[in-house]
Amino acid sequence: MTRKPMAHWMRKVGGEDTVNVVEPGSALVATPGLQDDNFRRTVVLIIDHGALGTLGVVLNRPSEVAVRDVLPSWGPHATVPRALYVGGPLHQRAALCVAALPAGVDAERTQGMIKVRGPLALVDLDADPELMAPRLRGLRVFAGYAGWVQGQLDCEIDRGDWLVVPALPEDVLAGPDTDLWGAILRRQGMPWALLATYPLDPTLN
Repeated sequence: MTRKPMAHWMRKVGGEDTVNVVEPGSALVATPGLQDDNFRRTVVLIIDHGALGTLGVVLNRPSEVAVRDVLPSWGPHATVPRALYVGGPLHQRAALCVAALPAGVDAERTQGMIKVRGPLALVDLDADPELMAPRLRGLRVFAGYAGWVQGQLDCEIDRGDWLVVPALPEDVLAGPDTDLWGAILRRQGMPWALLATYPLDPTLN
């Protein structure tokens, strides 16, 4: 499995109400009308957003592959269930690591990290995990990512495919038993919380 896709980590770009502003650290929450199998009921963490487009990783698609099977040295440090997550349909043989940092750790001052927003950071998988792990609150490793060319995501948001909300570190570390899609919708309050009750198959409603 290759690492550091798109020229290492790509270009660095600098209340729970929906914000409709896409920026690193935002979460895209798929609306029930988005039926694309790659993104149906997904939550996407935005890692990079700028003139060249947008990159993110799907937070709620764990695979059956263990991190230790593809990155043995990182496996013990991944957050339970220590599974490789499917970050999106693009370049699924490339790996990205997103971590939540504890108080007092600044990604901008720590070698081997790039700040996403707040306590969220990308971690260099070529770094020594034994040195990095004590500086992390938790981490997920993603195979592949989601990407949009300039203007594409704006069109999808305008069409009503996505809600844009702030992401929390707990969203990145949520376990597979958590209905992350529903939980994020519910914490927005009304009227967005009603979308969490939308049936997976509306014909059975």
